[in-house]
Amino acid sequence: MDRFLYLAMSGAKENEYAQAINNNNLANANTHGFRQALGDAYTVPVRGPVYDSRDYVQTRDEAIDFSHGTLESTGRELDIAIEGDGFMVVRAPDGTETYTRAGDLHIDSLGMLRDARGLQVLGDGGPITLPPNETLLIGSDGTITVRPQGSGANALVAVERIRLVNPDVRTLKRGDDGLIRATNGQAQPADANVRVVTGMLETSNVNTVSALTRMIELSRHFEMQIKMMESANNVEQNHNRLLGIGGG
Repeated sequence: MDRFLYLAMSGAKENEYAQAINNNNLANANTHGFRQALGDAYTVPVRGPVYDSRDYVQTRDEAIDFSHGTLESTGRELDIAIEGDGFMVVRAPDGTETYTRAGDLHIDSLGMLRDARGLQVLGDGGPITLPPNETLLIGSDGTITVRPQGSGANALVAVERIRLVNPDVRTLKRGDDGLIRATNGQAQPADANVRVVTGMLETSNVNTVSALTRMIELSRHFEMQIKMMESANNVEQNHNRLLGIGGG
């Protein structure tokens, strides 16, 4: 009877985990540049002394869907979107490099360029700090050009370039803090082929209709597993009752 019960239990446990992944995707459906997570389930046999006794379901490490979102126009000079493959480099609170496609940037009170989460945007020389300016332009290669305050109309100065990289997505993972890093922890080299467009933002790649449908499907699977566990318990109680009658 333990086989029936534990098989149902393992199915319910992994369904619950898959639901958590799906719910997180839905919660970030409107987060610019977000990449949805995928839950990959597989069966694992329980090894017996002679034969494998039964199979349990397991979920592999969370995978990331790196398909692109759509580009939407904002007209804001500090909004950028990456064309095609690639990432912008930002610094996590722990000092490590992380990679993002969320290009809704802002300048803090100290002139430091940050992303929507407040993380420092990195350039070729480290964190980007901009001088007070009257005009700011971001080129397709990530070069930031400004017209300093009080200067002439043609006094444009290239101050820094946003570091753009294009690592193999198979070498990337998402940490517990939701940030994407290289699995080997090494900094990725800048890629001159990565291009950005200004006044645009990339949407999340989450399909809300599919995610809602998936949520309903997972809920039904979870309920089915719970019913199987209840059935296993009922069968066990009936067996105990019959054994009690036979023993009397």
